[in-house]
Amino acid sequence: MPENETNRHIRAEGVSILSPESTPDREAESSEHAHGLDWREMVRIVFVALAAGAFWFAGVHLSLALVVAGVICALVGGYPIFHEAIENIVERRMTMELSMAIAILAALAIREVFTALVITLFVLVAEVLEGLTVGRGRRAIRHLVELLPSTAIVGERGVWREVGVQEVSVGDVVLIKPGSRIPVDGSVVGGHSFVDQATITGESMPVEKNPGKEVYAGTINQSGALEVRVERLGKDTTFGKIIQAVEQAEQSRAPIQRIADRLAGYLVYFAFGAAILTFLVTHNIRSTISVIIVAGACGIAAGTPLAILGAIGRAAQQGAIIKGGLYLEKLAEVDTILLDKTGTLTFGTPELADVRPAPQVSAALLLKTAAMAEARSEHPVAKAILKKATELGIAHGGSTRFESTPGMGVSAVCEGEEVLVGSANFLAEQGVSLAHGNGQSTDSEVFVARGGRFLGTLVVADRLRPEAKEAMQALKSMGLRTVLLTGDAKAVAEDVGKKLGVDEVAAELLPEEKLQYVKRLTEASHLVAMVGDGVNDAPALAQATVGVAMGSGTDVAQESADVVLIGSDLSKLVETLRIARRCHRTIMQNFVGTLVVDSIGVGMAAFGLLNPLLAAFIHVSSELVFILNSARLVPSATLAKAFGGQTALAVGPAVSATKTA
Repeated sequence: MPENETNRHIRAEGVSILSPESTPDREAESSEHAHGLDWREMVRIVFVALAAGAFWFAGVHLSLALVVAGVICALVGGYPIFHEAIENIVERRMTMELSMAIAILAALAIREVFTALVITLFVLVAEVLEGLTVGRGRRAIRHLVELLPSTAIVGERGVWREVGVQEVSVGDVVLIKPGSRIPVDGSVVGGHSFVDQATITGESMPVEKNPGKEVYAGTINQSGALEVRVERLGKDTTFGKIIQAVEQAEQSRAPIQRIADRLAGYLVYFAFGAAILTFLVTHNIRSTISVIIVAGACGIAAGTPLAILGAIGRAAQQGAIIKGGLYLEKLAEVDTILLDKTGTLTFGTPELADVRPAPQVSAALLLKTAAMAEARSEHPVAKAILKKATELGIAHGGSTRFESTPGMGVSAVCEGEEVLVGSANFLAEQGVSLAHGNGQSTDSEVFVARGGRFLGTLVVADRLRPEAKEAMQALKSMGLRTVLLTGDAKAVAEDVGKKLGVDEVAAELLPEEKLQYVKRLTEASHLVAMVGDGVNDAPALAQATVGVAMGSGTDVAQESADVVLIGSDLSKLVETLRIARRCHRTIMQNFVGTLVVDSIGVGMAAFGLLNPLLAAFIHVSSELVFILNSARLVPSATLAKAFGGQTALAVGPAVSATKTA
């Protein structure tokens, strides 16, 4: 089919959303031009339809004048088809536009004017329907990259003033009014509210925000006012990274798409070869024309990029940034999932899991004593103890003398008595008898003594993410092998692995050893996805077939990864894998369906079982079926409405659809 304005726009050089040259008016105008119903197309369709109707009533016996009139109608109405065919000849490209133009001219040559006009009509109508379908998909994708607010309210010396976002700097405090969209990534320093962040994390319910909580650009503040300290702006925000991911996906070409383009070209050669053979064997020009018409590669040429864009957009809606079609394709093929423990399967911050007082010692006394000694410590374990004491309402004072021994513990004087908090060896060296009888523990035990008397132990553990176990079960149900890869102690790692049901545990690994582990798997022809969050995971993330970084992880990990999970929810990893597999299945369905339809159609046409009109109908209907199959991956209109805006943006060149037959 001819390449209409939609497809020209798809292949045109685009403008980055994040560039200053990109304006809402310009982008909206471009999008409207690309996807709206062009009045010239509608006039052309009506003209050809009226001409076809007139020749239907004229019958098969036409005078020379009517034949000439029919040729003029077909040439005028089918101008886009012939124009594209001429360009293909000049560029020495074999495309479906050229084959359809030849079929129309051949029908006119044997005075099948009505047939030529109906074929032209089918082609023009199908092109409009294809443009509307692809346009709907691209509009839904573009709603994911809606422009951020252009202004922000910044506080300076107690005075709030509205400025352009470009004037805001990292470290500024901005005021977010109820009902407004948040323009930056940052941390709440004042106020209380609920924020709808479905557009970023996929969470269906608004999330409560108070001081210390993080907010994302592009989300909507619902109830109270918030004061937010700016941490990231523009392209560095989570929202900006989604924009970059979609732009990169549109500008890149996955290997499977290159295969689709090559297959489309081969099918054109196949159609011409079959047509020549049909004519040599049957000498039937109608059958020859039918062979040329029925074969089409539109389902894979247009459907493949639409499926890739739809899948990346859907993944973004679910809370995962996929940095291009290449990684989407690889993600669908992985057979092994490697997971770091701290920060990935766990929260990465220790919490007080249990209080185990010695005989005749109350739990409150044990926790209060430990809190007094740790009040001046900045160690994560100390923070866990103090947090639990605060939650339980246990009042505690400070210490008059405090001394910390790295790797061992702390000693302090509290209420006139010496308090020791630390490892068993630390207390034993100070002459404290440890008769705790708690047995072996895979968690960290903190021993507490006061005035030389052993009070008991506090069990501190890194809490598992609540969705981790369910996510591991889902991964295993998908036939994936799961491996826990961690630098933590073997006993701790094996306990976590047992709780989650992973297939294998590799513990006490340095970053270099993690890298070597990934290398061994990839060299053994395994397709590996590595999931991590820290600097120590970066080498393994880069080495893996697909690197997946947690959104709460370090910048180094996110830059090294091919996929970033926003919000660090492991269930999003499962959903992203499912989306990748669904995309691959959809493309394969289009591949197989196109080959089956073309093979059967060419065979029937060659044996005279299809006339040119029926061949054109099969070509058009099969094309639309395969494109609609790909369009099922596009995020729903409900998602688009969630962004609250109506501006549709042209975000750069789409993945090439050069064969738009």
